[in-house]
Amino acid sequence: MSRKPFHLAWFISKGYGPKGWRNAWGGPNPQNWVKPDLLVSLAQHLERAAFDYVMIEDSCNIPYTYKNSHETYLRYAVDSPKLDPSVLAPFMIQATSKIGIITTLSTTEYNPFLLARLTNTLDHVSDGRSGWNLVTGSNDGGAQNFGHERQFPHDQRYDMADEYVELVQKLWDSWEPDAMVIDREQEIFADPNKVHPVHFEGKYFRSRGPLSGPRSPQGHPVICQAGGSARGRTFAARWAETIIASAGSVAAMKAFREDIRAQAAGFGRNPDHIKVLFLVAPIVDEYKESAIARKEGRLHEAKTHMDFYLAHMSRLTGIDFSKFDLDEKLPALHSNGHQTVAAAFVGRTPRQIVEAGRSLSDADLVGTPDMVARQMSDIIDEVGGDGFLVTDPEFTRRYIMEIADGLVPALQKLGVVRKQYEHTMLRDHLLEF
Repeated sequence: MSRKPFHLAWFISKGYGPKGWRNAWGGPNPQNWVKPDLLVSLAQHLERAAFDYVMIEDSCNIPYTYKNSHETYLRYAVDSPKLDPSVLAPFMIQATSKIGIITTLSTTEYNPFLLARLTNTLDHVSDGRSGWNLVTGSNDGGAQNFGHERQFPHDQRYDMADEYVELVQKLWDSWEPDAMVIDREQEIFADPNKVHPVHFEGKYFRSRGPLSGPRSPQGHPVICQAGGSARGRTFAARWAETIIASAGSVAAMKAFREDIRAQAAGFGRNPDHIKVLFLVAPIVDEYKESAIARKEGRLHEAKTHMDFYLAHMSRLTGIDFSKFDLDEKLPALHSNGHQTVAAAFVGRTPRQIVEAGRSLSDADLVGTPDMVARQMSDIIDEVGGDGFLVTDPEFTRRYIMEIADGLVPALQKLGVVRKQYEHTMLRDHLLEF
């Protein structure tokens, strides 16, 4: 059966932070996590496998939600520490030539002009391969680092972000595409008539403009977003070009994508121009039995490090899960953080949530490369598109190779992912199919 190809990307969970430092395959010098080497190597191998992009997650604080202390977070490196992804991105860009590099930058932590300038610069230096993972912030600790008492209410953050993106796009457009003349004979560097102040006056933001640099190769860096709540989906449908989506089942994936596409059409957008990629954590090995053994090893690790996972859940939702009995079903939860994550926890016990890990309820993605490739292809057939974001918060060089040299060739053999790039800019990768 002839199948339309789907997209592959990589979600760098825990951002520019330590990876697999407790893992037997974590390398001889885990203290070198502060250097960009592992993440640069990741980008190079994924480019060899013709991935669309790498997305660098970020958050700007040492959490303290779990037990009202940062002890567990620092003891196990749970979602922290993290260095600045906008410093990492240029190293990854310089070491590659085709793969997209998307950087997480928060609307509650960056002034709109500063963000517009930074993302414009990254698009220039990457020759049009950059993207902005648009987040609004979710953790009160992060807000407090920037002088606020707490994060703004969930839906208000999206109202503010709507205005924020309007301003950023006006700043990106403040130089016309041909404004930079650079004519030595007439001594004209830029045509003053083609560079325009924006004079933006909003409810939350204001800026005179114009941007202090010319329009970038893509014009607008690609916008990535991860809205999962009702308000977040509406926001993503309005602005995003690729969406990071999390779902517990294939049916939930299909419903999410259909909702995004319907809302996008309501905004007058072409739904096919929005690529919804679902987070997955496949485990592949030479033999099915060894892959299953590795999954069981993950489960054992979760059972013996329950605090690690409860602390992570607490950071995501802003809810202290140390207050709940491990074996009692969770009640309705109010979260000013990741509301979709909190909603998915309701009715399950904390132990069940931790032990379920990152598995889908109806597809485990565990086995040989050929087995997992067929599963992934069948899932996309059922969902309708658009692809996957591979993620493993504690990935190692071994895991990178298993995906790039094991799983991807199996997918290529099925004809469901690209074998080589046809374009050089990120938006063109996404719109290729």
